[in-house]
Parts: sequence; C-alpha cells; structure tokens
Amino acid sequence: MKFVAPNTLENDKVVLRIIEPADFDTLYQVARDPLIWEQHPNRDRWKEDVFRQFFEGALASKSAYLIFDKESGACIGSTRYYGLDEAEKSIFVGYTFYARAYWGAGINPLVKEMMFDFAFNFVDRIYLHVGAENYRSQTAVERLGAIKVAEKMVSYVNEPERKNFEYALEKSAWRRIKR
Repeated sequence: MKFVAPNTLENDKVVLRIIEPADFDTLYQVARDPLIWEQHPNRDRWKEDVFRQFFEGALASKSAYLIFDKESGACIGSTRYYGLDEAEKSIFVGYTFYARAYWGAGINPLVKEMMFDFAFNFVDRIYLHVGAENYRSQTAVERLGAIKVAEKMVSYVNEPERKNFEYALEKSAWRRIKR
C-alpha cells in the first residue's frame, strides 16, 4: 500500500480537510496572530507575505490540512504530513499551529492521534521537527510519546534554515501508549 493523505480525518471534536487554494484567507485569519509564532523558528510567519509562502508549500505538499472545530465550524489551525521515506517506512507530521484560544484545550493530542493512527497503517516511524526554542511544542510532542533523536538545521519550505530538534515515534511505542 502506498501512503496517500486522506481528504478528511475526523473525530468528535475536530475535522481535518485537505487545504485548497481558496482557503488562504480562512487560514490566514488564524495565522496572523504574532503570538502564535513567538517561539517558532520563523517568527514572522504572521506577516501575510511570509505566510503566503508557507501556504504555497502547504498546497504543494498535497497533504496539508485545515483544522476545524466541529462544534463551531471555525478554522482553528493547520497541520500536514511530509517527508515520506518509503525505504525507511517513515513520514513526518508537522507544520502544525493552532489559534491561541485552543492552546491547552486538548486539541493537539486529538489531531495527532488521528494523524498518527492513519499514518501507522503505512509506516513504522513518525518524525516531528520542533524549533530549538519552541518549548511549548517540545513539551507537546514529548507528551505524545515522541523521543528526541537529533538536532538539525531544517529548511522549511520557502523559508531559511533554522535549528530544530527531531523527534521520533515508533509504531510499537504508539501501540503501547494507546492501550
């Protein structure tokens, strides 16, 4: 089986839908908050021209999602799959951000659980890049059971290289966590 990101992923709280070109304004309404990016390696992503480059990378990936609050219907962020390595049977999950109103609300674990569960049908390992100074995201990734395995300079799509930590989560560890 070849990995192909599904058009939608859904649970009782959120719906993930593949990003379309017409979604720029909807997603930018979330992304334009500078505080979302204050610990991110690319701190000026809240600026429209910088965010447009991010958005173009999301479209090109064909595996980036808008995240919607199921109850309100509001767009609350974005995430994506990327970096599939068929030989290693691995994939990355990342480029994730949420509106601040949803921080600490338990949304990230719900989103990642859906994404991980789907991806582990095809791969044995999931990687995540987290900015070296993005302490909130490091904590969030560690709570999911991912282990820091490397420090790397990472070039985000259409953006300069920045120091990141690379985390890994093995399928077998995820299965133990989910019990």
